[in-house]
Formats: sequence, C-alpha cells, structure tokens
Amino acid sequence: MKPLLMKATLAALAPVVTASLAIILGGAATMSAHHSFAAEFDGSKPIRLVGTITKVQWTNPHSFFYIDVRDENGNVVNWACEGGGPGALSRRGWKKGDLKLGDTLVVDGYLARDGSHLIDARRVTLPDGRSVYGGSQGDGGPGSRLEDEAPKAPAPPK
Repeated sequence: MKPLLMKATLAALAPVVTASLAIILGGAATMSAHHSFAAEFDGSKPIRLVGTITKVQWTNPHSFFYIDVRDENGNVVNWACEGGGPGALSRRGWKKGDLKLGDTLVVDGYLARDGSHLIDARRVTLPDGRSVYGGSQGDGGPGSRLEDEAPKAPAPPK
C-alpha cells in the first residue's frame, strides 16, 4: 500500500474509532451505575430513618432522595436513599411530586456496605400515609421478587 493512500485511510477511520470508543465507554459508565443489591448494600443491616427531604433525583437507572436525620447526639446527618428507576416507581403508585422538599418520610432499608450515609430504600412511608416499595425489582435484595411486592390475598374464612 502506498504511504499516501495508507495515511488517507487512517485519517478516514479516526472519527469511526473515536465514536466507537465513546459509545463503549459511555455504556460502561451507565452499566456501572446499575448494580445488584448485594454489590452495594448489606441485607443483614436493616435501618429505619425518619427525616426531612432535602433533595430529589428522579433519574435512571436508580432514583435518589436525600433526607436530614437527627442522630443520637442531636446532630443532623444527610442520608442518601436509593430507590428503583422512575418507571418502576410510577408503576407502584409513586409520582415525582409525592416527594416534596421539607416533607417528612419514614424510610426502611439496608445500609451500604462501605459505611457511607447511603441506604437502599426498600419501603417508604409517604407523608400522606401510603407505604410504597422503593427497591429495584429482581435486584436480589429483600422483597425484590414480584410476588413479594404484590398485596397478599386475605385468608379464607373458616
């Protein structure tokens, strides 16, 4: 192959290679954001938080909301609460507008393995009293199977 032709071919391929790398690297970043329950949370460390909403991120693949919680010493600690994606939460009856800054929530979940102020928000009691499942279905965490989420039929009369 002549050097001039080879140089032209390589120059023509550069944008294709650059675009391919961008797609691959962008996909890897998205995939790392989506994880199983066990990769980040400890199912043997349940926690209940009661706090005031300070921030809401209604995003894919996981939604997040942040609450200020008073610790045992009276200090305010901001906790991140991770939930399922907006589509999954909407199918369970949540709407983005259900979480308003300043509202108080009760959040039952599991602590992050790394000891940070992050929990997997499995059950959230909203200000109007509704209790909704906040986890990601099928992530391997407690209550993540569809039948665990479904209301149980009442026992037949005896």
